[in-house]
Amino acid sequence: MDTTEIEEILENCEFFKGLGRDEIKKMAGHCKLETYMAGDSIFRQGDFGENLYVIAKGHVFLERSVDLEAKKGSVITAILGNGRVLGCWSTLLGEPHNLMSSATCQKPATLVSMKGIELRDLMLENKELGFNVLERLCFLLRDRMQGAYGALERI
Repeated sequence: MDTTEIEEILENCEFFKGLGRDEIKKMAGHCKLETYMAGDSIFRQGDFGENLYVIAKGHVFLERSVDLEAKKGSVITAILGNGRVLGCWSTLLGEPHNLMSSATCQKPATLVSMKGIELRDLMLENKELGFNVLERLCFLLRDRMQGAYGALERI
């Protein structure tokens, strides 16, 4: 997949939709394609996170292990498909962070990955891009928290 295809994936992504062509092109230059098989882990809860991902093809389950003394186990907090994003958002704040969930492919999947710190640099370079990305991040995190709370209620 070449840069033009990565640009297309970013343009159609829920998170970057509506951004200018120049911003998409700059971001695409920092991205790479990763392929996973069914059952492969993209990242695990507790790992140090530094990447953001866009699902180009496939499905990814976000899962959180919980220990509530009397109840232990794991719960799926989201099932994500094409155009959805996941990863370590704290890198956009310039801070190290351990991931709060695991991400596993349920089918063969292709993801576009980008170092969060590189997106942060682009955001600092272009304040309008930075605002737009952080605004979308607020909505995304709200939705993910609602999913996590809903999943915890089912335990």
